[in-house]
Amino acid sequence: MGLLQDKLAKYDAPQKFMEAGVYPYFREIEGKQGTEVLMEGHRVLMFGSNAYTGLTGDERVIEAGVQALRKYGSGCAGSRFLNGTLDLHVQLEKELAAFVGKDEALCFSTGFTVNSGVLACITDRNDYIICDDRDHASIVDGRRLSFSHNLKYKHNDMEDLEKQLQKCKPDAVKLIVVDGVFSMEGDLANLPEIVRLKHKYNASIMVDEAHGLGVFGRNGRGVCDHFNLTDEVDLIMGTFSKSLASIGGFIAADKSIINWLRHNTRTYIFSASNTPAATASALEALHILQQEPERIQKLWDVTDYALKRFREEGFEIGATESPIIPLYVRDTDKTFLVTKLAFDEGVFINPVIPPACAPQDTLVRFALMANHTKEQVDEAIEKLSKVFKQLDIIR
Repeated sequence: MGLLQDKLAKYDAPQKFMEAGVYPYFREIEGKQGTEVLMEGHRVLMFGSNAYTGLTGDERVIEAGVQALRKYGSGCAGSRFLNGTLDLHVQLEKELAAFVGKDEALCFSTGFTVNSGVLACITDRNDYIICDDRDHASIVDGRRLSFSHNLKYKHNDMEDLEKQLQKCKPDAVKLIVVDGVFSMEGDLANLPEIVRLKHKYNASIMVDEAHGLGVFGRNGRGVCDHFNLTDEVDLIMGTFSKSLASIGGFIAADKSIINWLRHNTRTYIFSASNTPAATASALEALHILQQEPERIQKLWDVTDYALKRFREEGFEIGATESPIIPLYVRDTDKTFLVTKLAFDEGVFINPVIPPACAPQDTLVRFALMANHTKEQVDEAIEKLSKVFKQLDIIR
């Protein structure tokens, strides 16, 4: 073997968990995503999905994708910059911009490449990017690619955010980047206070609405709308892979920002454009979201019920305010074991370990969809209570 193989062969952490029989990743699903899925030949309650609106298996969304596949083919064979722009892409961008309350939007092939591309190019070496220390990995990678000064503040700690802003030169661009809903813990950014600091220090704000879109605000417009602060937020990012039942992402802002990003964002210019089927499916999901407000109400009804039940059973669920419910384990080995035992009981949940969280904050992530029933929640909580008590995590 060469030096590269020698070095990488030393990485054996996955193999150790495989040998222990608790490796939780890459399980194969044998059908559509839904509240119940078939995995390894048996029925499993799905509480590990980001499909908050429950639209991934909706026949209307599927049919929209099928029709686009027939009309436009399977792909665009190029980037948006050159030969890969369809009228379908433009329509989706216009409707997304109107939906989130901005002038214009740009669609990308994945949500990850929105953040990693936008943050890499939107500020220069004289400017500052300031992030919450629990922002998504795509934000972390984007700021690493930027030539700007990078600053972090403690999670939702507005006093620390102000300290970071005080380090910045007054006449430099200062971009505060934050998740609207934090994807592991389920809590919200303190957007009202961030906006106050924006004005005090002449900063700008970018909000990642990946887990807020379809969940918060009017007809699911997101956390910015939830706080009635859309006009105060300079850039709004979102994804299609969660509430919009597809794959891709977008950035929305005023015309001057979008004009710059359209001609300078490398992950937009040098990536093949999103497939026709994925674009059409996201567009149809966006239409359904606006036509069926009761879908979001159902999501919140089952979320409120689950939050109440978990608290009654003695689970530690932190400060979540969303359909993302963290069940704290606070031990990496036990976190994997909980995931394995829950799966054996017929409940699929996601383990969260470093680097996605601090070592002392390991958890399993329980996420709800609009089409989950209270009976499914009760069944899952009964089985999870059994596992947590068996491992002496709760009493």
